[in-house]
Amino acid sequence: MLVGTALCVSQVACVQRRLTIRSNPPGALVYVDDYQIGTTPVSTDFVYYGTRKVRLVLSGYETLTVLQPIPTPWYEFPGLDFVSENVVPGEIRDERVVDYQLKPQMIAPSPQVLGRGENLRHAAAAPQSQLPPAGPSFGPPPTSTPGLPVSPPQNPRPPSLMNY
Repeated sequence: MLVGTALCVSQVACVQRRLTIRSNPPGALVYVDDYQIGTTPVSTDFVYYGTRKVRLVLSGYETLTVLQPIPTPWYEFPGLDFVSENVVPGEIRDERVVDYQLKPQMIAPSPQVLGRGENLRHAAAAPQSQLPPAGPSFGPPPTSTPGLPVSPPQNPRPPSLMNY
């Protein structure tokens, strides 16, 4: 009896699902559904079919984000999935491989960068509208020596308001 039960348990069917992601060039950091899984080429097990968000990041290349569909095979449709997961003896392997081509990061051409720099320089050198001072000035601004605190002005009130 025990041998028969062990034999039945060892013959239980199951479906192993595996997704392999490769990139050209290899070595890109891979995120699937915003979880880091490793660097390409990389494989990971999955449970559910559907669309996955795959993001590849590699220095010197544009970050690639793809909504990758993983279609359900015929033997995993409702009703048939019970048979394929529980009745069919052995293991069913569903291995998916996706390849991505990464594009080199676009570097702005030198004339374009220089033009933007010149525009910024001209904007900074352009005269700004002069606003009148906020109030009357009572002498030169206080001077300070590096490392020493700034001393307050000697006469904080105008002479007309001082008591003599």
